[in-house]
Amino acid sequence: MQGDLVISADFGTSGVKVGVVDGDLNILARVTESYPLALGPGGVAEQAPDDWWAALTRAISELRHQVTDLRDRASVLVVSAQLCGLICADEHGTALRPCMTWIDKRASPLAQALIGGFPQVHGYQVAKLARWLWLANGAPAKNGMDSTAKILWMQRNEPDILARSRWLIDVKDWLVHRATGVMTTSPESANLSWVMDSRRGREGWSPQLANMSGVPLDKLAPIVNADSVVDTLTPQAAAELGLDPKVRVLAGTSDVTASALGSGEVEDGALHISLATSAWIAGFFPERRLSVPSSYATVTSGLDMRPLLIASQENAGSALDWAAKVTGGSDAHDLEKIGTAQPDDPFFLPWLAGERVPVDNDALRGTFFFLSLHHDAAAMRRAAVEGIALNLRWAMSKVSREKGVRRNGALTLVGGGAANPQVAQTLADALNRDIRVGEARHAGMLGTATLAASEMGWAASPAEAATKLRQRTTAHYTPDPARVDALNTRADRLEKLRRTAIRSYTT
Repeated sequence: MQGDLVISADFGTSGVKVGVVDGDLNILARVTESYPLALGPGGVAEQAPDDWWAALTRAISELRHQVTDLRDRASVLVVSAQLCGLICADEHGTALRPCMTWIDKRASPLAQALIGGFPQVHGYQVAKLARWLWLANGAPAKNGMDSTAKILWMQRNEPDILARSRWLIDVKDWLVHRATGVMTTSPESANLSWVMDSRRGREGWSPQLANMSGVPLDKLAPIVNADSVVDTLTPQAAAELGLDPKVRVLAGTSDVTASALGSGEVEDGALHISLATSAWIAGFFPERRLSVPSSYATVTSGLDMRPLLIASQENAGSALDWAAKVTGGSDAHDLEKIGTAQPDDPFFLPWLAGERVPVDNDALRGTFFFLSLHHDAAAMRRAAVEGIALNLRWAMSKVSREKGVRRNGALTLVGGGAANPQVAQTLADALNRDIRVGEARHAGMLGTATLAASEMGWAASPAEAATKLRQRTTAHYTPDPARVDALNTRADRLEKLRRTAIRSYTT
């Protein structure tokens, strides 16, 4: 194929962003298609994999109208996707039940039973924890979000489905298989199953960890690098997408790696923040990093197994949307006009779906403090924006202690939340650091596209291509000294309230 364009698809929790990208990493056309998320009591959060594929076909159909010669010019299809899902698929790759997404926490009791025992530290049995930390540079989360806990839930609650499953895979894996008929997985998904040995030079599935976790190794897919060519489109996939069957499909990556590439922050120790449905602080490091007390670590990325630190928080855009809706708005866009902060504004803890960093506790819940009769919708919305910013400040206070972290210069912010000026300015004030907004809503899509750089001849590697994105700034925010001082005072008060709240959920 001599096509000069890449189709890049970034599958999030609520929808997929699909774009047509050229060799200068310009988006020639883009479409966003949504799909449902089924929420239920007990932590249920599921999606139908066929809905993802249907959204992709709709998006590419629209893109063919925007770029009329797309079928002739598209050379590569590459995807990124949300992590920590579990899809039980048969030998043909057909999903046998809905995907248990990353938000699904019903396996939390099983996760805690798996990691627990005597003697323990931070809720982990000491010998188990030592083995996980040595081999995998981490351990299963207590909140049950990891695929290992979800597999244990399947063993307990739906053993017939598990028995019929040929593959236990993540979101991206299913999509790539649907396109090519070849089953693979990413290093990120493998590492976060905690059944992968992530030691340098020994990366691969670990029989020792699989035995300790009760995960069947024969149902796990081969681990491949993100920029590897898996195959071309199957005739069926090509027909459904309206593309040439010769289009090459790359192995693709996770949303966190795509975001890191899209931020342009690819040097060791350079951090960025992604603020979308959830939020995370991330950055590449030359070797594995780990903080058990603060529940973050590096994971093995699909970029030649390069360690990528991820400190992920459960609630960001989702909490902002919630706050807007319960105060009479429609979504987080209504938070842009909320007036000037007042000294007696309420405080907000945004733990509406538990928290991960720097405290891993799925039982934590959000709350307002010091609400009074005179507080109106604007005050509550200001509290929500501030609460997200101070929650990220809390996580950053831990991550910034890591050796080699770059603490100077503007911090890059990407994700849908980055497009909200009120949110970005409040974060600059809370962190007392300049905030540079990159390709806010499209960083994941562009980062995904960089994976095709070497295959297309655009650059020697995805990281080299991503450095171009570091130069793209759509907005810049400088801390307001008065607000910095005010938020320092409010952060101190909130820290005391936070400790009390955490204790109330752990006693």
